[in-house]
Amino acid sequence: MGASARTAGHGSRGRLLWVPPGPCRRAHSIPWPGPAEWGRLVRTHPAGKMRPTEGLRSTNSSTPGSLMKDFKECYQSAALASHDLILIAVDGKCPQQVPIYSRHQKQLRKSPVGTTPGATMDTDQDDFGSPAEWGDQQPEDGVLGEEDAQIQQECLQKFSTPDYIMEPSVFNTLMRYFQAGGSPEEVICLLSDNYTAVAQTINLLAQWLIQTGVEPVQVQETVENHLKNLVMQHFDPRKADSIFTNEGATPAWLEEMIAHPTWRDLVYRLMEAHPDCLMLKFTVKLISDAGYQGEITGVVAACQQLEVFSRVLGSSLATILDGGEANLAENLPQFAKMVCYGEHMYLLAQVLLAVLAQEGQRGGVVRRVAQEVQRFARESGHDGSRIPLALGRAASYPQLCQALGAMLSKGALNPADITVLYNLFVTSSDPPPVELIRAPAFLDLFMQSLFKPGARINPDHKHKYIHLLAYAASVVEIWKRNKRLSIKQDELKATAKAIETVHSWCCAENIGASELLAELGTLYRCIRFPVVAVGVLTWVDWTVSKPKFFERHTHPTPVPLALLDEVSTCHPLLHPHILQLLIKLLETEYPELDALKQLEVKKTLLDRMVHLLSCGHVLPVVAYIRRCLEKLDIDLSLIRYFVTEVLDMISPPYTSDFVQLFLPILENDSIASTLKRAGEHDPVMEFIAHCQSNFMLLN
Repeated sequence: MGASARTAGHGSRGRLLWVPPGPCRRAHSIPWPGPAEWGRLVRTHPAGKMRPTEGLRSTNSSTPGSLMKDFKECYQSAALASHDLILIAVDGKCPQQVPIYSRHQKQLRKSPVGTTPGATMDTDQDDFGSPAEWGDQQPEDGVLGEEDAQIQQECLQKFSTPDYIMEPSVFNTLMRYFQAGGSPEEVICLLSDNYTAVAQTINLLAQWLIQTGVEPVQVQETVENHLKNLVMQHFDPRKADSIFTNEGATPAWLEEMIAHPTWRDLVYRLMEAHPDCLMLKFTVKLISDAGYQGEITGVVAACQQLEVFSRVLGSSLATILDGGEANLAENLPQFAKMVCYGEHMYLLAQVLLAVLAQEGQRGGVVRRVAQEVQRFARESGHDGSRIPLALGRAASYPQLCQALGAMLSKGALNPADITVLYNLFVTSSDPPPVELIRAPAFLDLFMQSLFKPGARINPDHKHKYIHLLAYAASVVEIWKRNKRLSIKQDELKATAKAIETVHSWCCAENIGASELLAELGTLYRCIRFPVVAVGVLTWVDWTVSKPKFFERHTHPTPVPLALLDEVSTCHPLLHPHILQLLIKLLETEYPELDALKQLEVKKTLLDRMVHLLSCGHVLPVVAYIRRCLEKLDIDLSLIRYFVTEVLDMISPPYTSDFVQLFLPILENDSIASTLKRAGEHDPVMEFIAHCQSNFMLLN
């Protein structure tokens, strides 16, 4: 208040502070209200605060102990707990509440109430203190005047900022300013002079754009994107956290904000940039509670809260398991990134996946997800290999668990641990379950040891490596209710022989292309074993990726690429891996070769892609070539070469998916103009005419 309230005198009924309605709002004291007026003041405004003077302890019957109790409850249940009082203005008709900030915040003290002679109040009532405690006396040395001046100066600085009248806190600042005795005229001048109308100007410009023909949706997106960029640049986590401190509850605008995808996306971006902001964490929880947990999968930092992470984990798993292989490849990397964000998140996910793998009907898919998560953790530099071992059957075999865990942690095989596993699986009459050594990370270590050029294995232990890999790849077990019924090892010896043969030829030192060409038939027969095909693919990758491979091999189709064609023919499940290898080789620069030689090498690689297409991997190959055309990543002559080879190989009928990918390539002027042939047979025009007549709805 601008000045301290004083009592005008004391009657037998006491005095009551009040603030009259109107702009002045200076506190006065009035005679103690009668019983009817008391009822209006206290019970009509149960959330208000009222401050009595020293006359409150009057012996008058209008202030019985029950009214004092109601008075205390009103004080303690006030909505604005940070304020000292809310005085009541009585205009003769209806009481009004006026919040007033107090400079002297006092706590109620419970003590026996001293009464005047003849008082009828109970001994357990509260003492509301003396007038000095309530601020009814003028502070000494002008302390209150200095505080008022400081408050006014702080408020005037805020009023001087541009467009402060548009701020949500303007009303609280105005209230604080007036309570400190500020001048309304000065406030009006500052707010009006600093009103720049930024928001209103934007709305006006948006209306002009719409009137000139711009789509309203486009205008809205432009404004929203610009606003999002501004928020990203100027966001202050401390100020954001203060929102809840000041308001004490969830702001209404925040709940409206999360209902729009645009602003939810802004929250996700801010969460990635400021993962420790409490306001953003709470907002993400609101988004999850609202049912948008499917969107939070990509926001790794937002999943730190257990409740949010549990919902996102369940939603993501349902999406991955129900979508098939294509959906698995699309969503699995982001899922693995989210799960591997923290140790507790990784552990919870692996436990859940282990339970689902044992109880659900899709145990194989669930195990695949768990293995991909483990692989992502390993590639990120984290060792999470022992957790899946502890959750599975390996815990029942301490020796196996120790040996396998040691090799997975180090990322390399060693003869001592391989000997332990060899004795448990190959020489034992009751070996552990074969699934324990079928972990992809463990099999990758075998591929690097047995098929990487230049890899050295102790000759005394080489047969153990080979037989253990063959056992993992070929043995079939039949289980029922956690009990093994049979073990089939019919293909164990043949698989081990094929692995040994390919290993001896591929990893031999100083072996030339002519020697490999002579043994090509033997290698083709060995490639029919899936584990050997994976080993050959690993060897081809290491061999062909050497910088000077194509410089040294002048044959149109080097032996490693011929073996790659055979792998494509025999093993459809390896087609994605083969395509990734061919894409890597095709996009590699070969500066040691001249331009003509580079074109010849890349045509050879495109021939491998055409062969892969002929083996059934059609859509991914054509989709890659179309991306190359759109981005102009490779020479157009290579794309024309690919199109020519494909047109000579294909014939109707075509699927709509193939037409949607391949037809735009032919309709490109830079491709079709040089492919059209003069005469009766023109495969380009024939394909286009067939598509136009059979796919009328194709855009």
